[in-house]
Amino acid sequence: MSAPRTDVEQVELANTAFYEALERGDFETLSSLWLAPLDTTDDSVGSEDADVSCVHPGWPVLNGRGEVLRSYALIMANTEYIQFFLTDVHVSVTGDTALVTCTENILSGGPAPDDSDELGPLVGQLVVATNVFRRTDDGWKLWSHHASPVLAESGEEEDEETPG
Repeated sequence: MSAPRTDVEQVELANTAFYEALERGDFETLSSLWLAPLDTTDDSVGSEDADVSCVHPGWPVLNGRGEVLRSYALIMANTEYIQFFLTDVHVSVTGDTALVTCTENILSGGPAPDDSDELGPLVGQLVVATNVFRRTDDGWKLWSHHASPVLAESGEEEDEETPG
């Protein structure tokens, strides 16, 4: 593949690198993809902690680079297997900010059964995500990640016509 020429292509690559690092459990690479204090001269970024945020499905808002990266270390330490199949990816770039929306089709392996080297049962989950990137001298860096589960339809429709 040739080098990315447009901002959209560069953001797509940064977004893909984020999910690939998470799949591999590569904390060092994942950390390098998040905005750090030296990446920006914006006064809103503190001298010790980049003003980043993250919402994992079912978690409260995490603020600050340290808190966000600790959450990924915890996820990586407690996840035997995870794979992301991204669909509905849409990238929008305005100036030095980029917005990526996508659907994360997640396949993860549960805990291994006792006395076994095999993965536990595979579990699928559907999550919608918004990733916000900022342009830096070192390329596009994650500023915010927000993921929310998609509720499965029950298949049962309530009958509003039924007298009660």
